[in-house]
Amino acid sequence: MARSLKVAQEYQQKVKSSLQRNSYPSQKALADDLGISLSTVKNFLGSKPVDYQYFVEICRKLELNWQEIAHKESDTQLNSSTTLEETSPFITGSSITHPRHFFGRQKELKRLFDLLKRHPLQNAAIIGKRRIGKTSLLHYLKNITTTPPEQLRAAQKYDWLPHPENYKWIFVDFQDPRMASRERLLSYILECLSLKVPTLCNLDYFMDIVSDNLHSPTVILLDEIGVGLKRCPELDDEFWECLRSLATNHTRGNLAFILATHESPIELARNTGHSSPFFNIFGYTATLGALTEAEARELIASSPITFAEEDVEWILQQSQCLPLLLQILCRERLFNLEDGETDENWREEGLRQIEPFAHLLEAQTQR
Repeated sequence: MARSLKVAQEYQQKVKSSLQRNSYPSQKALADDLGISLSTVKNFLGSKPVDYQYFVEICRKLELNWQEIAHKESDTQLNSSTTLEETSPFITGSSITHPRHFFGRQKELKRLFDLLKRHPLQNAAIIGKRRIGKTSLLHYLKNITTTPPEQLRAAQKYDWLPHPENYKWIFVDFQDPRMASRERLLSYILECLSLKVPTLCNLDYFMDIVSDNLHSPTVILLDEIGVGLKRCPELDDEFWECLRSLATNHTRGNLAFILATHESPIELARNTGHSSPFFNIFGYTATLGALTEAEARELIASSPITFAEEDVEWILQQSQCLPLLLQILCRERLFNLEDGETDENWREEGLRQIEPFAHLLEAQTQR
């Protein structure tokens, strides 16, 4: 989900008066026009947090400058809300969702955003071994351009798109069993687009409403698409052909797909018995491997306790600059320093912790 926003108190009266100024007789009329719930509109008008995308959409309808009226956290509030994240700089057990903790991939990011900042939006595939960072990269694409600069690292680039507030991002995780249902998946996409969801959502309705109403740049991020192809029989060639048709013919260049997979989309389709031309539309492929040494050093330097240079060199050597291994070894060194230990046992423990991910090292050696 995108981050939430709320109306600043000093703009609350201006926001409420904009309803009548734009000829909406009631809050329900605005909700119906946008195709969102009445409770979302009430929360917006009452200066309560609403989803970022809904906040921007409502502001457009009411002819309000969303950046002007949005509540901005004070430094004290910001520090309070990010304390937990700052004390856990090395993340190893889950994907990285906050841009502040994502490092590297600058070459891939530049190319991906180049594909998305002009019309027509173009499609891309992110390929790599398990635990190489594909999901984290998808989250970064989705979140970096709308995260306030004060929540990022110093000098961290965020101005990848000329008008990021115009973009809609939809993250689909095919490891979520709810996405195995065609109807549930189509309904989820419509909800993310703030479009009306019918009682029964079939492909014909989905094609019609998206074709008629998708007027802003939209990127659908498909994570673990291989799982969807192997385990979800309802997501057949007809389904994928529908998505291809929308992207190439019916949305005026406003729709793009970025998928994450272990192999090329064409090979993935062939190996799972699919023949849809959807898998031929990915003109750019980013194959993820190790970070550059400079990117790896930046990650290591993010530790709240500075590492000795000999420890930095050892971490670089043992990890081969692979992001997950870097995170694990840095975590072990940080724990060791926080506990006031002076021995080298952390190195032995670090090697033991990265052993289950030896396949990453083997793949790196073969490159």
